[in-house]
Amino acid sequence: MIVNLLDLEPGDEEDRDGFRFRGRWVGGPLGAELLGCGLYDLPPGEQLWPYHYHLGNEEWAVVVAGTPTVRTPYGEHELRAGDIVPFPEGEEGAHTFLNRSGESARVALFSTLNRSTLPVYPDSGKVAAKGKCFRLEDAVDYWDGEGSV
Repeated sequence: MIVNLLDLEPGDEEDRDGFRFRGRWVGGPLGAELLGCGLYDLPPGEQLWPYHYHLGNEEWAVVVAGTPTVRTPYGEHELRAGDIVPFPEGEEGAHTFLNRSGESARVALFSTLNRSTLPVYPDSGKVAAKGKCFRLEDAVDYWDGEGSV
């Protein structure tokens, strides 16, 4: 099967103030098992997810159209069609996309499909696991709540 990132129709809409975008899973139709791909259309003035990184997954972004701005630990950079940006596992791979231009941008995000990934949100001090978010400031000692035998 062949999928063209320029021709695909926009996917489902995320409708939250400041984070409006349309995304669709591309890996499934291609039969992907170890590598995933999501395609995202980002309107002007919107952001693609909160700033985050993954423990357990590596990602790459390919700009398909438009001029989105990527934020990483190294600052913000305006991108253009054809640019590829790697996001390694861990803090060094933190990222988000913003669209400060006057036209829509399209970004394809490729990632390893490790089942045990943990997204971390440094701006809000959260980590996600099993579909829920937890504040890092509420961390407890490893032995907290454990009784002896």
